[in-house]
This record gives sequence, structure tokens and C-alpha cells, in this order.
Amino acid sequence: MTRPSPLVWLAIVLLLLLPTAAGRLLLDLAGGLLLILLVLPFLLTGLGWIGWKILQSRMVTCSACGAVNFGGSSVCSVCGTPLDGMSGAGPSVPASEVTIDVTAQDAGSDS
Repeated sequence: MTRPSPLVWLAIVLLLLLPTAAGRLLLDLAGGLLLILLVLPFLLTGLGWIGWKILQSRMVTCSACGAVNFGGSSVCSVCGTPLDGMSGAGPSVPASEVTIDVTAQDAGSDS
């Protein structure tokens, strides 16, 4: 493998330093590649998080043995108990219909 001559490196440096169209093009390319290298880990992290949330939403816990199954099956793959869809989540109730009773109490009282 042959090494490029110093004149090639000098030409590249001059293209970058001189305000020419070729110099701007090389700087734009270098900046774009740097931007991609900086943003790519964040994009991959976001896609991985979205994928994990989708996978997590399809998991169903068996009420009998506690094994985690994917939502596509109707019976537990470990114990054979029929899965009821969302065994760990409980019934789905809209938030507008749920109320919480709050009673005030003194911190020093016994009751």
C-alpha cells in the first residue's frame, strides 16, 4: 500500500483553508459526517426505547405461575393456565371515573 505524497495533503489543507467552492464542499461534508456521528447514538437509543416499550406492551404475566408470556398465546407456556389478557394490570377504568377520598388529619392526633 502506497502512502499519498505530501503534495496531496498540502492540496487538501489548501482546499480547506482557501475560501473556494471546493473548500466549502469539503467542510460541509466533514460537518455533515460529524453531525451524523453525534446524532446517530441518540437516534438508536430512541429507537431501542420505542422497541422495548412495544415489546413490553405485548408481554402478559401468568396469574398462576408468574411466568411472562407474549400476548399472542392464549395459554401459559410454562403451566398451561389460560391467560386472561392483562393479568397484572387489573381492570381498565378511565381516569375521569376514578375518585380518591382524602381525609384531613392532624399530625399529633391518635386517630
